[in-house]
Amino acid sequence: MGTTQLESVPEPKYWHLKTVLSEALDSEFSVGEILPNERDLAARFGVARATLRQALEQLELEGRLQRRRGVGTTVAPPRVGVAVGTEQHAWPGTATDAWQLADSALELPPAAVAVALETGPEDTVHIVRRSRMTHGQPVAAELLYVPQSSVPDLSAIDAPSGTARARAVLRELQRLELEGQDSAVELGSARADDAKQLDRLPGAPVLVVTTRFFAGGRTAALSVATYRADTCRLTFGDSGGVEIHQHPERQAS
Repeated sequence: MGTTQLESVPEPKYWHLKTVLSEALDSEFSVGEILPNERDLAARFGVARATLRQALEQLELEGRLQRRRGVGTTVAPPRVGVAVGTEQHAWPGTATDAWQLADSALELPPAAVAVALETGPEDTVHIVRRSRMTHGQPVAAELLYVPQSSVPDLSAIDAPSGTARARAVLRELQRLELEGQDSAVELGSARADDAKQLDRLPGAPVLVVTTRFFAGGRTAALSVATYRADTCRLTFGDSGGVEIHQHPERQAS
């Protein structure tokens, strides 16, 4: 990787450095290769380590780099192209749903979720945990919040938790007539539990898709799905579903 002095560059130094590093990733590094440490990179490019970190963080956000526990900063593979989410007007857990069930339990939801579901501050809800794998790597983790009023017959189910309970929650939810759904996407930072599931560092950039499912004139369930920002690019298709597309401008080395 050649030396480039950035003192006379009019644009922000970290932004120009990001461009230089991106070109080097394309020409000099292979997918999975570990980058030199921050001290060596900062010295090579004649910038402060804080400037270098800004450039690396931007490249991570764009999916060019990954920061892995116990390994360091590596060149990321191309973003994978997989279909995620459900088609318009379909409950989670349908036959074409590719999410993998983990477990389900009755717990208090976050305050913002309770407001959206119109449940009381002391009301527990069913929280179904699911995950999504693509090409052997985790790409998303989901928490599906279902009020007890949406699945009133579930109390007779013997399984207290686990995948059997999760399947029972989804089965009972699908008995309702789905009136519609909407989704919103925002950029966020991985919480400790999400980071562990996604094999990321806490604080890593993620894409958070919140989906509300409507039945009986109210929000019958709410999904909060967290996607790895380094592997996923989300768009909304004509059907209203969410898809992950492979990055069009990158090729694996």
